[in-house]
Amino acid sequence: MAFVAGAVNAGGFLAIARYTSHMSGIISAIGDDLALSNFISVLGGFFLLLSFLFGAATTAIIVNWGHRRKIHSEFALPLFIEAVLLLIFGLVGANLNLYLSLTVPAIALLLCFVMGLQNAIVTKALKAEIRTTHMTGVITDMGVELGKLIYWNRSAEANQVGYVRANRERLKTHFFIFGMFLLGGIVGAVSFKKVGYISVVPLSISLALIASLQIFRDIKSIIKDRAS
Repeated sequence: MAFVAGAVNAGGFLAIARYTSHMSGIISAIGDDLALSNFISVLGGFFLLLSFLFGAATTAIIVNWGHRRKIHSEFALPLFIEAVLLLIFGLVGANLNLYLSLTVPAIALLLCFVMGLQNAIVTKALKAEIRTTHMTGVITDMGVELGKLIYWNRSAEANQVGYVRANRERLKTHFFIFGMFLLGGIVGAVSFKKVGYISVVPLSISLALIASLQIFRDIKSIIKDRAS
């Protein structure tokens, strides 16, 4: 998921010159544009924020609906929606250059919705411990664990208060997520530069296949229950 987010974020920037995976920059830009009385840009930033918000809300609705019905694909369903939206972006994006004034905002809204969708999937699945669409929290947690790792524990006074111990597994996990996001950004930027929008299609297909396994499992269970 971090790889996909990095790739989409980098490719999206090359497509529309705007990062869509983290809201901190968008909210800051809204403040800047408001101070400069650039109200059209303020309105645009507000809609991007809403799109991300609606994406996260969509995931929450689907996951809670699935959880109440005790289905296996509660997280796979929003993942499949993400795959479909990325497929649409990849297949039709190459033909959007004719109407840039309309399509660039539409792409930005679409990608913000997708990133909100994905961020909420991981948030719900891992109980808000890890994010994959932006690295601020991940790098902060890495810094905290690195600080614990190099902390000086040899004084008797310090050991009486409490031994400082780093969570090495957590540190490894965050390093891995950071590495995958970075790798995804590199691959996304290079592939988008070389082949354009169509570079998103393999990512979409991969997500669709992963999600389909659980969805098919639920469909099979439903058919079996109705037959019995």
